[in-house]
Formats: sequence, structure tokens, C-alpha cells
Amino acid sequence: MRTADIHRETAETSIDVAVNLDGTGVYTVSTGIGFLDHMLEQLSRHSLIDMNIRTVGDLHVDQHHTTEDTAIAIGEAVARALGDKRGITRYGTAYAPMDETLTRVSLDISGRPWLVFKAPSTVARLGEWDTELIEHWFHSFSQAAGITLHVENLYGSNNHHVVESCFKGLARALRQAVEIDPRKADAIPSTKGIL
Repeated sequence: MRTADIHRETAETSIDVAVNLDGTGVYTVSTGIGFLDHMLEQLSRHSLIDMNIRTVGDLHVDQHHTTEDTAIAIGEAVARALGDKRGITRYGTAYAPMDETLTRVSLDISGRPWLVFKAPSTVARLGEWDTELIEHWFHSFSQAAGITLHVENLYGSNNHHVVESCFKGLARALRQAVEIDPRKADAIPSTKGIL
């Protein structure tokens, strides 16, 4: 089983994350930020990666540390569960429609973290989550997981739909990329021999 458990402890947050890349999308999520919980539930359900996430953060300060450190811990867990990345499909692309919204997500589990994020928000908060932290979540996740990640909202007017389609697109692209390729299950998908 491709699984990992991460405990991340700082002066600002205490986080436990467990992932199973070969799961069925079962989750328990508690970050103290309702809308973030909702997005992480979508990430688990649609990627089929089982996720247990428990974050206790300094929300009396603001939501920055909780958002950032949760993304880092999830990214680290995914990277650890992937191991040497032998046999993975590596690339994933998904279009995620949600009512009037359409978002495209493409990623490469390359070991070279990079984020291109084009999904602007027109509101300051969704629920109680500061929308300026959404891009930061994707950045922190891609850095910790070692993923080249492109997220582009093609169109949409409802901010909730736009953000949710970004997370669902990530989920579907990640599901594709972490799958074992039956034609090359014994090989690292790179001419360099390492990812």
C-alpha cells in the first residue's frame, strides 16, 4: 500500500495527516476553517486518496499558518507515499465543470515544484476562509509535494464554484497522475531514471 503519515508541529500549528494513494476517497478532515475542510473533502473524494487530516492552528491570529501548514503536510504525505515514484503515470490533466464554471488543472509529478494559478476571486471570504489564501494553499501543496501544477479557471462567476472546481480539478488530475501504469509498473517515468 502506498501510504504515509505526517506529523508537523510548529509554534503556530499542530498537524496530523495520513494518506492512502490507493484508497477509495474516504476522509476525515478538521482544520478549524469550514470552507477549507469542504475543499479538502472534495480533494479526497474525487482523487480517491483516503485522507485523515487534523489541524490545530493559531486561528486567533489569522488563517495563514493553518492554511499553509496543512497544505505542506498534505504535500509531504503525498510525496512520501509516492516513494521513488516507480510505475506512476506521472502526468494528469482534468477539466472540472461546476454549473457556470470551468477550470482546467494540469500537473506533473516531476520533483520540480512550480505553480501557475489563474483563478481570481472577487470576494474577500468564502465562508470564513480568506480568499487570498487559496492560491497560497495550492503553492504550498505543490512545493511540498514536488509537483508542477497549473490551475486555470477558464470562466465562471460564482466564487464558490470557481474555487471548488479548482480543488476538484486538482483531485481528478492527481488521481490520474498517481495511478500505476500497467505497461510500465516497474519503471520510473523519466529518461533520467529519477524523479
